[in-house]
Amino acid sequence: MGEVILTMNDIDKSFPGVHALDHVHFDVKRGEVHALMGENGAGKSTLMKVLTGIYTKDSGTIEFEGKEVEFHNAREAQDAGVVIVHQELNMVGHLTVAQNIFIGREFKKGLKIDDKKMNEEARKLFQRLNIDIDPTDTMSDLTVGKQQMCEIAKAISHEAKVIVFDEPSAALTESEIAELFKIIRDLKEQQLGIVYISHRMDEIKVITDRVTVMRDGGYVGTLITKDCTKDDIINMMVGRVIYEEPKTKSLVPEDAPVVLKVEHLNAGKMVQDVSFELRKGEILGFSGLMGAGRTETARAIFGADPKESGDIYINGKKVEINSPEDAVKNGIGYLSEDRKRFGIVVQKTIAENSTLATLEKYMKGIFINKKKENEVTKKYVDSLATKTPSIDQLVVNLSGGNQQKVVIAKWLVRDSEILIFDEPTRGIDVGAKNEIYKLMNRLAAEGKSIIMISSEMTEILRMSDRIIVMCEGKVTGELGIEEVSQEKIMNMATREIS
Repeated sequence: MGEVILTMNDIDKSFPGVHALDHVHFDVKRGEVHALMGENGAGKSTLMKVLTGIYTKDSGTIEFEGKEVEFHNAREAQDAGVVIVHQELNMVGHLTVAQNIFIGREFKKGLKIDDKKMNEEARKLFQRLNIDIDPTDTMSDLTVGKQQMCEIAKAISHEAKVIVFDEPSAALTESEIAELFKIIRDLKEQQLGIVYISHRMDEIKVITDRVTVMRDGGYVGTLITKDCTKDDIINMMVGRVIYEEPKTKSLVPEDAPVVLKVEHLNAGKMVQDVSFELRKGEILGFSGLMGAGRTETARAIFGADPKESGDIYINGKKVEINSPEDAVKNGIGYLSEDRKRFGIVVQKTIAENSTLATLEKYMKGIFINKKKENEVTKKYVDSLATKTPSIDQLVVNLSGGNQQKVVIAKWLVRDSEILIFDEPTRGIDVGAKNEIYKLMNRLAAEGKSIIMISSEMTEILRMSDRIIVMCEGKVTGELGIEEVSQEKIMNMATREIS
């Protein structure tokens, strides 16, 4: 590692009701990968937004390449060589991939935009990233994982000296993560400074040189990665040891009734002849690589996407689900992998979001009974340990993990008997994950039935009573938790059934 290229000293930042950053210190050296860790709401993303001019700091100093700087917006930071890959996607859906990557700095041919040149340059970036994306594709047609890879390509396209990766692997497959790490190592060899924000402990040990931990907006300490353990980092983050042991046996009684039966479901090329059963009190894991069809299956069951054929039975009765409204009426709740598009209304309060799926219960004539709404919201804010100054806080002001808790609360308020959790802990820290795992186990013990789609193998092994594996739109295997192994899952996840 070389000299220090970036130093943030004594950074302080407050929002209404929240002291987000409490005199924080952070520095980055040339040719290093420096992890920034902490629970959701610890202030990591806020600190990086202060660095890149998205937020204005209240006090403190930033030194970049030996000079004191203050960027007033992200464009100024990019022009200076400080680029951030955001956790939340910042793409314009109706534009092409290439147009998104070069937005605001388009190549010109005379007075016209040179789309051919942009496509060529985007294609070179993707070749460097070793990923298969067509620059002429419309951004909204891509999966969340591929959109994230486009974000990374966009950041790398700038002549950056410091790149901030904010949860870059959250939506990526294992092979995509391996490619990302190759890119990061290449950038490190070129003496760039890399800030790496992630909740995945295994990644931190593999890719980083130092780890700085934040807690409740404050600086806790900095460790040399090779000299510390996973438990050292977790203790600094949450002040307690959290164990993640895999489940060894199913907790579902053998005579538990089937609450959901799906037969020969078809919905485009990503859902082909899918059949499975879900029992009362069961956590049924859906595993597979990105693009396996797991989310598409869930959306077809929930009525969010039209099915072409197939039957759905709830408690032995055949039901017709043609819309999310039909699904909700039949007792199904769906936690989407993309919470901001499908899960919450970010400009509404926690209370307003929590009762979105059950608003009729809280109406008094033409008015909402605020007392009842506030009572139920407070109940789930407390039980989910949602970090917020009040239930009247706008959801846009919450951290990603706490936004996820608001989505979960919405379906718990609805008291849905069947819950589909699509990547329930994406972008959530180890402490909050543990709370959600406990909550899911409690719901299952109370008789709720859960379909859990997850790209994290440790999560699948820890939570599932039984596992369905998919590949390219088809079910390629089913495993009881007693017989499962990572190798068996991966073999099934890469084996298409003809």
